[in-house]
Amino acid sequence: MPLEKGIAELVAGFIAAGRPSSREQNIDDRRAGYIASTTLAGETETRVQVEDIELDAMTFRVVSPLNATGKLPCIIYYHGGCFVSGGFATHDNQLRQLAFYSRCRVIAAQYRLAPDHTFPAAHNDAETGANTIWKYAQKLGIDRENITLAGDSAGGHLALVTALRLKAARQWQPAQLILIYPMLDATARFASYTCNGLDYIITRDTLLSGYEMYMPRTDPLHPEASPLWREDFAGLPSTHIITAEFDPLRDEGEALYQRFQETGCGMYLPALSRCHPWLFPARRREPGGTKRHARCGLACCKSINRQNDLKIQFCFQLENWITLR
Repeated sequence: MPLEKGIAELVAGFIAAGRPSSREQNIDDRRAGYIASTTLAGETETRVQVEDIELDAMTFRVVSPLNATGKLPCIIYYHGGCFVSGGFATHDNQLRQLAFYSRCRVIAAQYRLAPDHTFPAAHNDAETGANTIWKYAQKLGIDRENITLAGDSAGGHLALVTALRLKAARQWQPAQLILIYPMLDATARFASYTCNGLDYIITRDTLLSGYEMYMPRTDPLHPEASPLWREDFAGLPSTHIITAEFDPLRDEGEALYQRFQETGCGMYLPALSRCHPWLFPARRREPGGTKRHARCGLACCKSINRQNDLKIQFCFQLENWITLR
């Protein structure tokens, strides 16, 4: 189906304004552009408490529901940005909305970015951050038995690899994973890199230039560069993969769903009719794809604090989403 009117106008306006080439931009301009795009996240969610803290020399942003008491379920969130940009500033409102709608304590881990820090710096920081949060669970007021690893784009990649590292080390395991249009295949072999790689906001070059800056000397088929092709998914927790119809990353998200099915991992794949990269766009915008997408994303968030088997079904009608226990 075509893009909904509101999103189509947004994309057309962005391209008409002179869409910069990711390969030609310097890194400072690329990061500044990402921060500027956060206006699309709408009005700042204020019904939460936000605190930046440092634990074991790592910086975290902790976002909690107002007046929360006792131990809460926790979402450890890894931001997107193709391994080269993003952080608390770009994802602040998403984190706030996650906390408000899920009634979970959301903790974002800041990881090192390329080109200053190359592979495996971000991967190591993601794992260390998760272990640090687990270590200080009592201090942070979170339930160790109900921790979700989540992330978008490069952050979805890091959430998956972190879970695989924890499993391999026989350490604690998250209760579930939420992978939001994750970057999974550095070879860019899927058709969506071609059919969706030029005419939308996030392009093939946006993604590949991020891989190239972060992994300049790494084989694209390294198991932590392209985790899609790994063979050790068995034993991972229930996983939810969100894909976007007009995203270059669409096909690899769907391929991961198939790979997980082959290993018997419990999971669900909602496909959203929109384009990368905003998880929670402004709900005050035109009804249609933007509002529908926000609602689908929030259905996922709201379910985290409710269910036992962590099985979520998304229904794409605006007023019709169901959480399965």
